Amino acid sequence: MSTPPAPTTPGLGLTDLPVNGGTVLVAGDGGLIGSHAAREYTRLGWTVHGVSRRALDDAPWQHHSVDLLDAQSATTGLAGLGDVTHLVFAAYIEKPTDAELIEVNDALLRNTLDALRAAGAPLRHVTLYQGGKAYGHHLGYFTTPAKESDPRLVAPHFYSTQEDLLRQAAAERGFAFTALRPEGVTGYATGNPMNLLLVIGVYAAICKELGLPMRFPGTRAAYDVLYQTTDAELLARATVWAGSAGAAADQVFNVTNGDQFRWSGLWPRFAEHFGMAYAPPQQMSLTEAMPTRSDVWQRLVDRHGLVPTPYERLVAWPVGDFLFHHEADNITSTVKIRQAGFADALDTETRLLQLFDRLVEQKVLPPFRDR
Repeated sequence: MSTPPAPTTPGLGLTDLPVNGGTVLVAGDGGLIGSHAAREYTRLGWTVHGVSRRALDDAPWQHHSVDLLDAQSATTGLAGLGDVTHLVFAAYIEKPTDAELIEVNDALLRNTLDALRAAGAPLRHVTLYQGGKAYGHHLGYFTTPAKESDPRLVAPHFYSTQEDLLRQAAAERGFAFTALRPEGVTGYATGNPMNLLLVIGVYAAICKELGLPMRFPGTRAAYDVLYQTTDAELLARATVWAGSAGAAADQVFNVTNGDQFRWSGLWPRFAEHFGMAYAPPQQMSLTEAMPTRSDVWQRLVDRHGLVPTPYERLVAWPVGDFLFHHEADNITSTVKIRQAGFADALDTETRLLQLFDRLVEQKVLPPFRDR
């Protein structure tokens, strides 16, 4: 099944939308992607509202603690947001099966859209996030570089059901939308375990504390395939662009840093940066091994006064296992988004090392060089 054609949205010209100044709601503002989007809109002078289930005491935007999975709670909690013109939808609930993922994540989006309509919000644009699973990354090999025009998977996935829901709502209610597809999002964030940066950093810190070398914990084949990531700040800039560019209306775009790498090239650089010995890959399950090292992490927290995030909520080890055992190239084409006008790019190796240093400075990770 191919991606359905974009509907015509009557009377809407995204070029008329404000580049800065306006009102945006970020659903999932406590997550890695949502928090960076909210921060970027705040920096640009927008009125920013954020919504998630958990409270965010230090958010520099207006946060609303609302359970979007409950339709009535969503309607009540968003009733005062009648001036919202833009929705950035980064809310997500993890479930073990595709059927469950579809049920809960479609409900999150539907309830949010319905609540904004009930509030009388003059919605102009919605940004939705997808990812490499749209091309079958989670299934193994897929055609690379993957393009937005590639056919959908035969098995239903919440990316496609959410997109269909959004296309229908956009056609009926007169707003535009953009779906962005990042891969392996990395960035500075605390209290969000779905972050590859923390998987690597915490793993390295514990290995160093134990006097062990820096080993890639995946398969040898995964060590050598081509991969890519998307910086969270770059993705936030793409989000703002998508909400104001006419060329982004009702379109799907891949968004990555713009370069590719092999873990076999980066892992020795990580070891050097952390002041650790390097050793060849040794396949293991981070999900099984790393929870047993909570005492080691607590020792580091106590010694260095680190941010006291509960160890079980610090890192999502299955994220590392998934990526470090994927034995096929994972490359998506960014030609379409560049031709449409967003050409931002970053050097991944340099950026990752900068982010590790920032996590150390903010006491999320322990210092690597003085122990």
